[in-house]
Amino acid sequence: MNMKLTIAIIGTGNVAWHLSSALENAGHEILEVYGRDIEKAQQLSSRLYATEAQDHLDFTESKANLFIIAVSDQAIAPIAEAILLPEQSILVHTSGTMTLDVLSYSSADYTGILYPLQGFTKSRDLSFEEVPFLLEAEDKGTLKTLKKLCKSLKSPSYEIKSRDRRSIHVAAVFAANFTNHMVYLAESIMHRQGLDFNILKPLIIEQMNKTLQLGPSEAQTGPAIREDINTLENHHDYLSYNEQLAEIYRNISQDIMDTQKP
Repeated sequence: MNMKLTIAIIGTGNVAWHLSSALENAGHEILEVYGRDIEKAQQLSSRLYATEAQDHLDFTESKANLFIIAVSDQAIAPIAEAILLPEQSILVHTSGTMTLDVLSYSSADYTGILYPLQGFTKSRDLSFEEVPFLLEAEDKGTLKTLKKLCKSLKSPSYEIKSRDRRSIHVAAVFAANFTNHMVYLAESIMHRQGLDFNILKPLIIEQMNKTLQLGPSEAQTGPAIREDINTLENHHDYLSYNEQLAEIYRNISQDIMDTQKP
């Protein structure tokens, strides 16, 4: 790797947990980890090579040149306003929904967005080759630095403006978060009858593989796409024990019939 950055991580959640390790493994140096809860900051810093934990936002003496805010969306603006940075520092956030303007009141000389389009869980390892980054920056130099950073992680990167990043984030919620919730609801139906959820796993795996290979329109099957009213009504009657679940079933079935007719 030609470029080695010195970095401070602001946050101790799932993104901070994974990103800090990946950056260190790529040859960068993580100097500090900030957390409101010093114990959480210490837990994260202890996983890294030579990283200090701190619970204050005064980084004026830091030797880091890149500061990454990896916190909840509502915490970004207060942190950006409060953080004290050394000269010539780059400050970025990792949000999919917040714009670049949220960093405008910070003391940073350069600002940008480093949004990893992936879901992170501390207990699950993830290869950053499978994590695309959506980038935005105020100036070409910062954008170039962020692109090199992604290259060092072997991650694909795309220059995306805030408006388009919001569209991608909304689409990602449908594709990932809502899909997971549908599986959760399926699991709850199985468990209610004392049935083994593992019975559904081959179906789920095949459906996702087929969806990605053929595209969602061609991969759609089931009673709604066939307009099998008898089966739809039978299923709806079965779900009468939970009106909210029955309504979800009814609305999604209707949407499939309205938008995906052969």
